[in-house]
Amino acid sequence: MQARYDMACSRSFFLRGKATGACSRRTTNWNDHMSGSRKAVNPLQSLKTSLNSTSPLSEKERDGTLLNGRLRYTQFRQGYRTGLEPVLMAAAIPARAGETVLEAGCGAGAGLLCLAARVPGVSGIGLEADTDTVELAAHNFLNNPFSDSRTSLSVVQATLPAIPSTLRARAPTANGRFHHVMANPPWHSAHGTPSPDERRRLALSAENSDPQAWIHALTRWVLPGGTLTFIISAAIADRACQTLLENGCGSIQLYPFWPKQGREAKLVLIQAIHGGKGIFRLRPGLILHEEDGRFTDAAERVLRLGEALPGS
Repeated sequence: MQARYDMACSRSFFLRGKATGACSRRTTNWNDHMSGSRKAVNPLQSLKTSLNSTSPLSEKERDGTLLNGRLRYTQFRQGYRTGLEPVLMAAAIPARAGETVLEAGCGAGAGLLCLAARVPGVSGIGLEADTDTVELAAHNFLNNPFSDSRTSLSVVQATLPAIPSTLRARAPTANGRFHHVMANPPWHSAHGTPSPDERRRLALSAENSDPQAWIHALTRWVLPGGTLTFIISAAIADRACQTLLENGCGSIQLYPFWPKQGREAKLVLIQAIHGGKGIFRLRPGLILHEEDGRFTDAAERVLRLGEALPGS
């Protein structure tokens, strides 16, 4: 697997972790690695001197795993912790070997890692606003070498909905677009009580942007016939679907995540095709928990075994 580093590079019921020691990492600027030309720059050589898979962790970080130990995964001890959303989202992406995926708001890289574990040979680029989280994602990508040499994961610092036009040079297609785009945009109201942790506030609150702005921006980065996948609050699903339709997307599917049998779904996955003309489809969805709080067998197969979402 190739791992590229383009900047200083949730709470969880399925992560296992242990503490480790201290780390020092150098930060660089996006423009140090990108130019306006079509030629992509590979900064892997300079990365080796500042960050590698054996770099010790700081006291602010915690080492753990994803997919029942298949993937090594480091995240912050406090503030925003990776939840179920990126793993569920990655399980819905219909990517194939050789295709490219763009994830907006990738966090520490859980979504792209889980996708690469399920689809050998995929190439993924994550966009993340927080500098320290960018660095952590780069660490996680380097720390998980995949056997398929075509697999390539990298992270770029960018604050959505603004996406640097120089990213076009990284997409292998002629028009600088990706086969698939995915995101779990911040959707919590900016009018509520903000989290005291700045990183958590950035990840969860729609203070500076809203999910519709993310969707509008990301429709410009997917190939015709490619997919756009979002996990959002069910409360804003209607607006998300409308934004997709207004920006040339169709064949929309809505996939609910039911907390338990008979409970109202608060979280949904929406998937659309750029240029799609098919009818709207409501999928059966996935029940996450049994009455006693355990994951259902179907949820276990996705969250621990890394399988695709059933019926997606």
